[in-house]
Amino acid sequence: MAFRRPLTAWLSFLLLSLFASAQDEGVLNGETGRLNNQSLLWGPYRPNLYFGVRPRIPHSLMTGLLWAKIDNYVDVQNSFRYTCEQHEGMAGYGWDEYDTRKGGVQSIHDAGNKIDISTTFVKIPGGGHGGSWAARIKGEPREDTAADLKTTVMFYAASEALGEVLEVVDDGDDNGFEGDVTLKGSSEALGDYKLVVTAGQGEHPGSNHDISKRRDLDKTTVRSLMLPGDHLWQAKPIIFQQLKAGVDEIIQDYGPENAPPPWQVYQLANAPGAGNAQIIQKVFEGPFEFDILFSSGSAGKDTTSEDLTREIRLTTEAFHDRFSEVFEPQAPFKTDEYRKFGRSMLSNLAGGIGYFYGRHVVDRSYAPEYEEENEGFWEETAEARARKQEQLEGPHELYTSIPSRPFFPRGFLWDEGFHLLPIADWDIDLTLEIVKSWYNLMDEDGWIAREQILGEEARSKVPPEFQVQYPHYANPPTLYLVLEAFTERLQKTNGSQHTGSEHLSQAVVLENAHVDNPTLGIEYLRNLYPLLRRQFLWFKKTQFGDIKSYDREAYSTKEAYRWRGRSVQHILTSGLDDYPRPQPPHPGELHVDLMSWMGMMSRSLAKIADFVGLPEDVQEYNKVSDGISHNLVDLHWSESEGCFCDATIDDFEEHTLVCHKGYISIFPLLLGLLQPDDPKLGKLLNLVGDEEELFSPHGIRSLSKKSEFYGTDENYWRSPVWININYLAVVSLRNYALQPGPYSAKAKDLYSRLRKNLIETVYKSWEETGFAWEQYNPETGQGQRTQHFTGWTSLVVKIMAMEDLGGASSGHTRVEL
Repeated sequence: MAFRRPLTAWLSFLLLSLFASAQDEGVLNGETGRLNNQSLLWGPYRPNLYFGVRPRIPHSLMTGLLWAKIDNYVDVQNSFRYTCEQHEGMAGYGWDEYDTRKGGVQSIHDAGNKIDISTTFVKIPGGGHGGSWAARIKGEPREDTAADLKTTVMFYAASEALGEVLEVVDDGDDNGFEGDVTLKGSSEALGDYKLVVTAGQGEHPGSNHDISKRRDLDKTTVRSLMLPGDHLWQAKPIIFQQLKAGVDEIIQDYGPENAPPPWQVYQLANAPGAGNAQIIQKVFEGPFEFDILFSSGSAGKDTTSEDLTREIRLTTEAFHDRFSEVFEPQAPFKTDEYRKFGRSMLSNLAGGIGYFYGRHVVDRSYAPEYEEENEGFWEETAEARARKQEQLEGPHELYTSIPSRPFFPRGFLWDEGFHLLPIADWDIDLTLEIVKSWYNLMDEDGWIAREQILGEEARSKVPPEFQVQYPHYANPPTLYLVLEAFTERLQKTNGSQHTGSEHLSQAVVLENAHVDNPTLGIEYLRNLYPLLRRQFLWFKKTQFGDIKSYDREAYSTKEAYRWRGRSVQHILTSGLDDYPRPQPPHPGELHVDLMSWMGMMSRSLAKIADFVGLPEDVQEYNKVSDGISHNLVDLHWSESEGCFCDATIDDFEEHTLVCHKGYISIFPLLLGLLQPDDPKLGKLLNLVGDEEELFSPHGIRSLSKKSEFYGTDENYWRSPVWININYLAVVSLRNYALQPGPYSAKAKDLYSRLRKNLIETVYKSWEETGFAWEQYNPETGQGQRTQHFTGWTSLVVKIMAMEDLGGASSGHTRVEL
């Protein structure tokens, strides 16, 4: 049993038990929400930084860590690390273990600066403002460098709220602080608080230069600043500006020929005081260690280094125990190497959770061209976009798990559903918080922007042409995969308990409160359901496909769908970007992947509506599902090709299929829309297993090897292996393998081989490069494109935890989602 540490949590659960026993559902729901918010308030929620802590509160305290090698004058500017960047000289970085409610340990292998950094973060519950937290920063020179490596480390703290400042408690000496540096602050949301940066351990470089009287390298220096609020996120240029001023002063006083050594040139002059930004700098020679201790005033006790040491041990023990319970790798991967790999993948997925706040850019001109009704519509929509009628909207806030810290540090709608599938196994209540955060972004029509670029800091990573969001653009509704799985878990729990008997006992923790207490889960779904229905109706209204205008023969006259936002080469809204589609684009196109998503969506909504007691809605969704089931065949199945295909209108104004075999072709299989005895399932399994088409030693290719478009142009979705789609395939193959039917043996064989290929591919690349990758080469297995892609690639941790159907049975027969 995993160690459950906070006594205060037990008292809260006991209190909840009393509330629930009195059947006070409102109090139960409210108190659980409060406890969730408290335990999830703080975190390294600036995942775009190597290490940056903040709360889930707008305009609040935010922090960040910077460091650089300072053994010469020339390379310092390019040596500073702050924001995660691709190809910055890292030999790998990320969380070795991390639990969003407790904390964890991150290792950063900075080959360029010849140092390994570890950042350990823990939360300490207590008080009424989300508790306290602490971090331990360690540096160790790498084996290929001198033991006297010179490194500067800076801790940056800023208060975003207007009028709220951080104040240095003691001025120290004129040239710095020999001991700890203490900041104090106060805010409406956080109350009174204290931040301590300890003196720590480590040697400091020496210097015989005259400037040593003013710049003492044995001491910690502090620079306090008052800055415009919209500049506070730009720590690196702010620090460079301060360093430049110091360099200019040295050149003026000593000239370039008599300059002190670089580790002294790049030390900030000590100037402590009150300000909305505080820079705390240390300079080390060789290894070092220091702590950052945040104490909430309402906790009634200051956090100490001893507290941090204790919590590190307890957090590590709890994480390892819980990982073994939830994600223990199954044969043939039951080794320490794969356990370490799995812990890393899960931890980096959770460690990529961030909090974002700000305005985003939206074009709500509703230009008639955006209806995409005319032939040549892609040219008309390009002209409409060129009119640049977008405006800033918001501010909005989002709690989300990002795809990649260096390259995609923001929320992506269709990625999120995949991200949350492993997180839901680990912590369903955290998952539901993130889902709720996304649906809080929905507008009155039912639209959620597919890419959430909130605030100037987020926009700094995105080219202007990709910043604008359009209210007629959809994205695959992957959050329904998560909600469907949650509903099924909840149904099992609810069926095993008597009505009114549920309560939060001392043996239950917040990670599973909404499953272990059906009252909470049902209330959550009941509150969310109107937004889900609004989104579903928005899809049907804005992404419909045209059946009647072209005299198409189909079982249903309503169930056909077309992605809006198409260009000649791309349908970015589909998520499959450059995957080949009918040419040229046509307003009569129909997209089989979108119809499949709608089938999954209606199936999920029927389950949810049934669970919250809305039988008429259940009938409506079942009717949609029935229409989709038939129309997938009537409008998209090619018997000659043995797969599903997109459709368009030919030169004779007739319905015609365009078959580019690949991910698109197997979507009804991927989303479990086929019956286990359907002959079409057999043909799709043959396509999936054909090594000259889709099956490779490293996973299912995105496009058939026989396609004329295989590996061409951008080659983004035109050959590479993508883990999110392969995960859907693994789950579906497993489900078909465990159901009686003529194709169960074939599905079992494919499941076993695909599962093994995927795990070995992702593991080998991770072991060789230190990174998870966005996609994998189907011929070599090498990771490619975006590095540190710990979003949906982390689904490998779920795949490892699935049983090996080719070997001894583990006794598992549950249906995976």
